[in-house]
Amino acid sequence: MNSQSLIQNIKVLHIDSNNPLLWEQLEQAGFENHADYKSSKEEIEAKIANYNGIVIRSRFDIDKAFLDKAVNLQFIARVGAGLESIDCDYAEAKGIHLIAAPEGNRNAVSEQALGMLLSLFNNLNKADGEIRSGKWIREGNRGHELEGKTVGIIGYSNMGKSFAKKLKGFDVDVLCYDIKPAMGDANAKQVTLEELQQNADVLSLHTPWTPETNKMVNAQFINAFAKPFWLINTARGKSVVTQDLAKALKSGKVLGAALDVLEYEKSSFEHLFSDRNIPEAFQYLLEADNVLLSPHIAGWTFESHKKLAQVIVDKIKAVYFGDKVEETAVQRVTGIGGVFFKSDDPAALRDWYNKHLGLNTDNYGCTFWWKDQQGNDASTQWSPFAADTDYFEPSQKQFMQNFRVHDLDNLLISLKEEGVTIIGEPQAYDYGKFGWIVDPEGNKIELWEPVDKVFL
Repeated sequence: MNSQSLIQNIKVLHIDSNNPLLWEQLEQAGFENHADYKSSKEEIEAKIANYNGIVIRSRFDIDKAFLDKAVNLQFIARVGAGLESIDCDYAEAKGIHLIAAPEGNRNAVSEQALGMLLSLFNNLNKADGEIRSGKWIREGNRGHELEGKTVGIIGYSNMGKSFAKKLKGFDVDVLCYDIKPAMGDANAKQVTLEELQQNADVLSLHTPWTPETNKMVNAQFINAFAKPFWLINTARGKSVVTQDLAKALKSGKVLGAALDVLEYEKSSFEHLFSDRNIPEAFQYLLEADNVLLSPHIAGWTFESHKKLAQVIVDKIKAVYFGDKVEETAVQRVTGIGGVFFKSDDPAALRDWYNKHLGLNTDNYGCTFWWKDQQGNDASTQWSPFAADTDYFEPSQKQFMQNFRVHDLDNLLISLKEEGVTIIGEPQAYDYGKFGWIVDPEGNKIELWEPVDKVFL
């Protein structure tokens, strides 16, 4: 399945339209593309046996009956973040590769979540509407500041991590809860659900739809929060019980809500109510000043439209060509960030290097500045440490290396999955994020992701 000749026999059915690059790059790689954007599910089922791959967004669910007729199917690629519209267990049992693209729209989702939160805090949509109707009300639109608040994130993978990263400049405390252990990073502290509910001023949902998250935010869940809070949902509409949310908004337990997704929306994203019978709870949301709504567009930017397609085509190619695509796309170490070593008298040694070699030393050693290939200023640190330092632990070696890296959070996740020993918890400072690992010979390695391009 790795040969070019075999790829030329792979027929891919595109059930939804996407960015043209997906079609073009698959064609260039030797895949045979076919499109059918209008046929019913039953009509697609009647011919799916002729295809080896499907590219779909959300036009219909792929269930057992569909999969039983797809006897030659090798992969299903959903151009989106989740796979809940697919019977994943049954597909995997049939040996079908399942592909999604949460990396493609995580930035778009996190930017929208932040924008909705700031708009909610500052009554921007309410104030805009009042101005347009001739009202000039300042006191009634007095806002809140994010600084000093605690933001709780439930679901800490691609979307949640991206949102936490966006919050770093707002001087907030960020807590995260996830069903998987060791998901926290330098941007968010992982806690229990109970601890999150005790401390959060803001709750942002970034979970997939599962039986566990279905109707998760109900009256009992909301009342478990110690403080009134703001709710942001850019994840899945069915995770929030609208009737219970409306009651909490009326009582003041929920101070405001920003919803990009709704309990009532159809899986096709095409409309809300086919019978125009609007539920009473949703009618309240439509009329409430402290509710902000958008039509499931958080991950649907012009940029993410392209990114989603690129992630999908890269993953499809990786299935057939191995890891070559991933290896060229993922950058880990970007350079030597520093060399640290133990010294009997660090101060005297720094003075010696300053006097005889002209190093511009300070209390931390010496910083060498240089230009990278893109012309950015970059630095490498030379630092003598005291002989009894515990900074090198658990290593017993006299030296420790520092590597500059790209995307420390995801790198640590990958390293952990590869069996690499992680030391302690990541830490973040004004000049970057840090993590620590140990190589097979016991050498401690410091990994540094600079926060600004000037330090790359």
